[in-house]
Amino acid sequence: MRIAYTTMHGTGNKILDVDLREGNASIPSPAKLRDLGDESTGPGFDQLMWVCASSDPTYAASYRIFNADGSEVEQCGNGVRCVASMLANQSGHAQSFLLHSPAGPIEARVDDDGLVSVSMGLPEFDPAEIPFVAEEQADRYVLDVAGRHFEVCTVSMGNPHCILHVEDVDAAPVDELGPVIEQHDRFPQRVNVGFAHIRDRGNMDLRVYERGVGETDACGTGACAAVVTGQALGLLDDTVNVKLPGGQVVVSWRGDDEPVWLTGNAEFISEGIMYL
Repeated sequence: MRIAYTTMHGTGNKILDVDLREGNASIPSPAKLRDLGDESTGPGFDQLMWVCASSDPTYAASYRIFNADGSEVEQCGNGVRCVASMLANQSGHAQSFLLHSPAGPIEARVDDDGLVSVSMGLPEFDPAEIPFVAEEQADRYVLDVAGRHFEVCTVSMGNPHCILHVEDVDAAPVDELGPVIEQHDRFPQRVNVGFAHIRDRGNMDLRVYERGVGETDACGTGACAAVVTGQALGLLDDTVNVKLPGGQVVVSWRGDDEPVWLTGNAEFISEGIMYL
């Protein structure tokens, strides 16, 4: 079966949008998704956004998310920005609308300048909901990694995140610790691992080792996770600029029952056809 796709990027995070709102196709097998995600055998992607019509007219569309290793995940902040941008471009004007995600409703706003803001929902700090194995909820936890102890913060932004604070993100042991923490037995569903340096109350540097992908140029939910955990520690203001290898996003959270907002670019790369 021939399926059209649009390749985009959100702050350097390579996203493949498959728009099936007016069509129908079976989701590829994990093995096929791995082939598609590998640039040597397919178009290549960090995440594939499988976009379908919603049965509820409240939503402009619904979507599912697949990593390059074939695994399905709950949320992708850069991916949803790309979906929102694609939908707005097809309409020919900036707009606001609701999208239905595996993690719940997402409000999206596409500005005339092309920046996209999405509401990423409420952060979840309860270890049982992340999920993370801990006796009780805390702002920080000690994680034993191969006999070494690290202070970490944990949160779910619709998907699980573990944050380590470092002095220099360029020197952070992302390749060494990322895959080990991703698979740590205290994270039953694996975890995205962020290495964050807080420059001041409004600025942060961040690298993320993504679950099922490896290090990427950007991770939207990772940026949200790093900011809200930093805010919970009293180290950050309500709005924070987050510098990632692929560019910058802005994360805003006013706490309590307010959703976390993620703002950044969503850029078109190319269109193509893949065979399922």
